[in-house]
Amino acid sequence: MTKVLISGASIAGPTLAYWLDRYGFEVTVVERADGFRPGGQAIDVRGSALGVAERMGVLDEIRAHATDLRGMSIVDGDGVERHRSEEHTLSGGPIDSPDVEVLRDDLSAIIVKAAGERVEYVFGDSVTALEDGPDGVRATFDKAPPRTFDIVVGADGVHSTTRRLVFGPDAGFTPLGRTAIAVWTMPNVLGLDRWQIGCFTGADGMTGAMVMSVRGNAELRAYAMFGKHSADIPRDVAEQKRLVAEGLAEGGWEIPRLVEYMWDAPDFHFDALAQIHLDRWSKGRVVLLGDAGYCGSPASGQGTSMAMVGAYVLAGELKAADGDHEKAFAAYETELRDWVAANQAFALRDLPKEDEAPMTKDIQEWIEEAGAGLGDDFAAVTNAIVLKDY
Repeated sequence: MTKVLISGASIAGPTLAYWLDRYGFEVTVVERADGFRPGGQAIDVRGSALGVAERMGVLDEIRAHATDLRGMSIVDGDGVERHRSEEHTLSGGPIDSPDVEVLRDDLSAIIVKAAGERVEYVFGDSVTALEDGPDGVRATFDKAPPRTFDIVVGADGVHSTTRRLVFGPDAGFTPLGRTAIAVWTMPNVLGLDRWQIGCFTGADGMTGAMVMSVRGNAELRAYAMFGKHSADIPRDVAEQKRLVAEGLAEGGWEIPRLVEYMWDAPDFHFDALAQIHLDRWSKGRVVLLGDAGYCGSPASGQGTSMAMVGAYVLAGELKAADGDHEKAFAAYETELRDWVAANQAFALRDLPKEDEAPMTKDIQEWIEEAGAGLGDDFAAVTNAIVLKDY
């Protein structure tokens, strides 16, 4: 039986584990956190990824956990509504589309449950070295003793340790300007009813915050966006929170209140907008999946869908190649690369780069385009890949 190690237990890793287990592979997933990570932003299952979810038998459950927003408002620094829509939201796009907006941790839990008990999960540990040989990859861990696997998959995000170990430091990492995004959970102190509110008052047209009610209006997911002061992201969470507070210091509306709740949020997440561009996604018996290999950034709106479709294709090609990693990895890239590139391209629209002036497009025009998901062109890309029957 082919033994596969997957690093990362968010969306890409458990989706791959689901399919590999069903194809007869022995799967181990290692996760740095002490358990499945809570929190995270609302994410979208779109286009071809809906087909993956349907084939997994989890689409109905995903829809049952949808954010189910009724619409959105944009307010100025004084809280005066400048834009209102019951047709689209900033985070999810058109409300009447077949796409599903769901919280990241809810989607992860659904997929993990579907994968079943045969998948081995190792929490609170991480890979520290990978030695690729003719008969397998010897993986050294921070805590557990070394083990040898036939294949290793890096599904450990945009700052992938697997990518660093195999491809080198900062391989493929491409910042998208200096924009950073933070997200955290807080009580629904605004009394929102399946609604989203944004306030963007910075001179760059993007600095500000957005909140949305989730989980039956019991919680808010708060988002902050701003131009950070450095291209480097501090690893210390307290320092990250300080940067967010500093970046939003001039924010109006309810932004100071959101920042107050941020300090004690247990599920705070912070990162810069970035993409990953590599000439190849594999080396030897090690392959990258999802954000680790081809992150599109939250600005693409397709990170989750690329992870789920990528996992389906990678597992399918490994099955079709009867575990021949060289053949399977080549087919995986052939099947996905053009589609990935098209999805990544959407993230580059309207985002100011390092050497460009801040965005000058009227905020309402930008909001309408972003909320509408860039229209028919975007829908054509999300649906462009046809799922094979493996």
